[in-house]
Amino acid sequence: MGLDLIQRLHQPADTKIVLLVIDGLGGLPRGQGNTTELETARTPNLDDLAKHSICGLHQPVSLSVTPGSGPGHLALFGYDPIDYDVGRGVLAALGIGFDLQAGDVAARGNFCTVDDEGRVSDRRAGRIATPVNRKLCNTLKRIDIEGVRFFVETLKEYRFLLVLRGSGLRPEIANSDPQATGALPSSPQALVPKAKKTANLVRRFMDAARKRLKGQDPANMILLRGYSQLPQWPGMKTLFGLRAAAVASYPMYRGVGALVGMEVLESGSALPSQLQTAKKRWNDFDFFYVHVKPTDSAGEDGNFDRKVSLIEQVDGHLPQLLELQPDVLIITGDHSTPSVLNAHSWHPVPALMHAAHCRPDTVERFGERACLAGGLGPRFPATDLIPLALANAGRLMTYGA
Repeated sequence: MGLDLIQRLHQPADTKIVLLVIDGLGGLPRGQGNTTELETARTPNLDDLAKHSICGLHQPVSLSVTPGSGPGHLALFGYDPIDYDVGRGVLAALGIGFDLQAGDVAARGNFCTVDDEGRVSDRRAGRIATPVNRKLCNTLKRIDIEGVRFFVETLKEYRFLLVLRGSGLRPEIANSDPQATGALPSSPQALVPKAKKTANLVRRFMDAARKRLKGQDPANMILLRGYSQLPQWPGMKTLFGLRAAAVASYPMYRGVGALVGMEVLESGSALPSQLQTAKKRWNDFDFFYVHVKPTDSAGEDGNFDRKVSLIEQVDGHLPQLLELQPDVLIITGDHSTPSVLNAHSWHPVPALMHAAHCRPDTVERFGERACLAGGLGPRFPATDLIPLALANAGRLMTYGA
């Protein structure tokens, strides 16, 4: 459904919508005949909710495409991630409130570990602590290259933000992150002729970073990806008539909320604290996006049992969420992160929508195989969730005579 039609049909209503995103929710069995992380987890609250909801499996981008977290979230917010394309750099910058200006090029960086041959042995440098990150960023801030100004800012754990400011900068640069261990970091390459200047500046920055981080343990090199410039997009208030709030602790997820016009609320990182924040600001917004990150991290680490445990913890906090009595509640993930793959995947993601006027289906347990039979369908577009939530919340007028 086109956003122009939704923009024409939305109407005010005294109703609340909550979108709970359990990052990387979808999974795979770790052996033939076994169950996924979600199916393995004991989730009495999610299962009971599924019995009174409409369920299905959503496709964040399209069949066979593995989504990054940015595209996955944009789809959940109703924005087609093919039409609304932005790199992680901008999302990271907005997530920490960096004053990104027109013409800046932003990139998301990882501190990583490389061996004596310069090959990546750990893309996340052992998930170093944030205070260690700050010290390393201070080291990189001393890099000075004529013709450009570099900004290096801590995000969280091993992640940092790099921003280039100067004239004639372009973001069309290939990622230096090989996305695998045992490989050399890729040299920044321009994808279009006009980006050659920027690629050369990034290459010089990475060379300087290698020298300054030599001897550090475990973070002795950097990887960069998600080069991007600030886009100008219509916000959720314009498109959907929603006063929207983001309750997320990781900078990138705060950034993607800010990019679509959400007010980013300050909160603790644990789900109970996030739900308490939503409760305090309940009367100020129509839409709350609440983000749970650790499930995705467990999947990327290949830790099946930890992901199961984290899903069970989320389930245990659902009564606190249900006490808010949202008119529409969506529970899903932005993409699948199967522990057996140690990475995001192309598999569709379980989703449920609970509302007074939704038409419940036959699903009795919240899991991948059960949701195949759900009324939303086995591969429905994730971009359909917000329009459907608006309809269930009484926020869409009748179309036509």
